[in-house]
Amino acid sequence: MSSNIVLGLATRQNLLALQQINDNMDTAQSHLSTGLKVNSAVDDAVKFFQSQSLTQRANDISARKDQIDQGISSLTTATNAIQSVVATLQQLQGVLTAAKTETASQRAASATQFTTIAKQLNNLVNDASYQGLNLVNSTASTLSLQFSQLSTSTMKVVGFNLLVSKLVSTHVAASLLASKIVGTTFSKVSNKTSKFDAAFNTLQNAVFAAQSDAQALGGNVNFLQTRLQFSSQYIATLQGGSDKLVVADVNEESTNLVTLQTRQQLSIQSLSIATQSEQSVLRLFH
Repeated sequence: MSSNIVLGLATRQNLLALQQINDNMDTAQSHLSTGLKVNSAVDDAVKFFQSQSLTQRANDISARKDQIDQGISSLTTATNAIQSVVATLQQLQGVLTAAKTETASQRAASATQFTTIAKQLNNLVNDASYQGLNLVNSTASTLSLQFSQLSTSTMKVVGFNLLVSKLVSTHVAASLLASKIVGTTFSKVSNKTSKFDAAFNTLQNAVFAAQSDAQALGGNVNFLQTRLQFSSQYIATLQGGSDKLVVADVNEESTNLVTLQTRQQLSIQSLSIATQSEQSVLRLFH
């Protein structure tokens, strides 16, 4: 006598339907627990890899966004330094203006003050570094930013030289420059003020030059802030597109799970009825 159990057609169909329902329930529960409808390439290879590509693009832009942030900080540091340079130059102009009507002893004190301020201006410029980059003490300094790994979208900002020697007199060291102005302008009491006026105008040209540099850097800051805002919006769009491909709809999955649970109960009842029917037929042969 054979030991194999032969199932009737109705029972077999109900078992298959119940297995399918249970598989679908496992899938729905997985979607709800992970929050994803596509967890791997096995679920949907096309959507999985499309989502990965969008996410990687968003991560690249995010990394570039951080660099833009740092670039803005570098330029802001330089811009603030230039504003301080302008204020210092104007202070030097004030010393010159006051010296026009001073006595010999007063001019000697003003000369010392002028030299000290000029040297401190250089110290200020040399201290204006951000993460090792100083954009105001050398034209050899550059800020380079790449906005995307997948394109040639880049930006390069060349630094300025705002040291006293460069701003006021070409190829003259700061200390010598101060001595030169002091020696020729403050040397002797004189009713002639042309030397003071000439020095004042020289400093005024330096102020104009520094203000022009600040304007150029400010324009770059404004652009980078615009680019930063665009990057944030772009990242959100890319990540949103990625989510649309793989993220599960919680409401839909919850409704689907409740429906499957109902179908499961009905399928179990149907299987029970089919089994009872087959048992009733078998009793007729006893």
